[in-house]
Amino acid sequence: MTSQDTQTISGRITRMNLLVSGSVLILAVLAFFSYDMLSFRQNLINDLRAEAQIIGANSITALTFDDRASAASTLQELNHSPDIVSAVLTTDEGAVFATYGSADETAFTGKHVLARGETEHHWLNGRRLLLAHRIMFEGASLGVVYISATLNEIGQRARHYLLIAGLILILCMLAALLISSLLRKLVAQPIASLAETARSISRKHDYSVRAEESTDSVEMSVLTEAFNEMLQQIQQSEAALRRSRDELEQRVEERTAELRDANRELEAFSYTVAHDLRGPLDSITGLAYLLAGASSQLDPNSREMVQRLQDSTKNMSALIDDLLNFARASTTPVRRDQVNLTAIALRIAGDLRSSEPTRSVDFVIADLPSVEADSGLMRIVLDNLLCNAWKYTSHHAKACIEFGAKQIDGRMVYFVRDDGTGFDPNRTGEIFQPFHRLHSKSEFPGTGIGLATVQRILARHGGEIWAEGHLEKGATFYFTLPAAA
Repeated sequence: MTSQDTQTISGRITRMNLLVSGSVLILAVLAFFSYDMLSFRQNLINDLRAEAQIIGANSITALTFDDRASAASTLQELNHSPDIVSAVLTTDEGAVFATYGSADETAFTGKHVLARGETEHHWLNGRRLLLAHRIMFEGASLGVVYISATLNEIGQRARHYLLIAGLILILCMLAALLISSLLRKLVAQPIASLAETARSISRKHDYSVRAEESTDSVEMSVLTEAFNEMLQQIQQSEAALRRSRDELEQRVEERTAELRDANRELEAFSYTVAHDLRGPLDSITGLAYLLAGASSQLDPNSREMVQRLQDSTKNMSALIDDLLNFARASTTPVRRDQVNLTAIALRIAGDLRSSEPTRSVDFVIADLPSVEADSGLMRIVLDNLLCNAWKYTSHHAKACIEFGAKQIDGRMVYFVRDDGTGFDPNRTGEIFQPFHRLHSKSEFPGTGIGLATVQRILARHGGEIWAEGHLEKGATFYFTLPAAA
């Protein structure tokens, strides 16, 4: 069998049958061999006991009359037994009276002595068995006969058993292979066919396929039927899911189109309103300027009202500018040019210094390489970020505003950092929402549209923006732009 076959069910069944058959046969051979060895040894002990009793009975006269020749002749009768290799006849005092066998063999019997009072005992030493029998006559001990035998027949029996077991094992393996082939047809082939069907369905995702029902066994028939029912349920679920997905995609497309139209109309409306408000606001601003010029002829209450009018028109003008920028950020086509962000930041910093020359603010602007972006929109981005930093450091006697870039996770990240008022880090998610402010207008003026405009401009460029900050520890705004093509 190949390595691939051993991983299949049929291969495992074959290996299991071979293993079970071989194990049972080996256990049976070991059991029979152990029983046969024990029986053989016990029979040999019984035979030696009988021989010892015969030798003892025939040696009584020789021991009584000190006839050594007769005793030796009696021991020579043991040559008819091939297992007996030596024998020793001793007097009651332990002196050797007669021997049978070679000197080396008879020396083995001298190493074991029958204890006083014992009538019989045997010793097993390796492949040698020694039996001692006391010769008694009229209640008195005349001597002891020692008979030694070999266990060579055990080795012959073991070889016979191994030969027989090997032949039977071969026959059992052949029978196991035959049974395995039958089991493969009855069990493994239907399971393999079912597995192949499941693999095909998994690859092609065609749940209309059905497994061929098996008639060989009830269990496989039930399994195949359950598998086909599961496929039918999956097919129905997939069809329902496909219908739901199609309906959902259609609804999403419809809602997206509606939302796109609504956003376009809202942006157009915002742009139109902001643009149309510019004319009346200019007239009001001019009127407020004329009234302020004649403020010497007005009473204090009137002068205060004129000042409020000027502040309101200024805020209204800023709101209109922010609305126009917000609309432009959504509708103006993005044109890719080489933009020098450092030059834009330096120009904005100069304008801010000119607007309030009395403030002590240090600008740290890095010399950065040009980027591919829309110059007008990037001007709005940096203007909002640097103006925010200028505004939120206004309550500090001395401040520092930094514009630079650094590598984070393998991409260039630009940042605007200040050491001003900062913000609560738990409210970071509210920063980029339109018309949402983290500080009151009495603290810091503004419309709440600037950062939302920045986020939209960067999103249209394929970048992103996020912020980090803490109260009275300043804030840092990070933003990215896609790498140049």
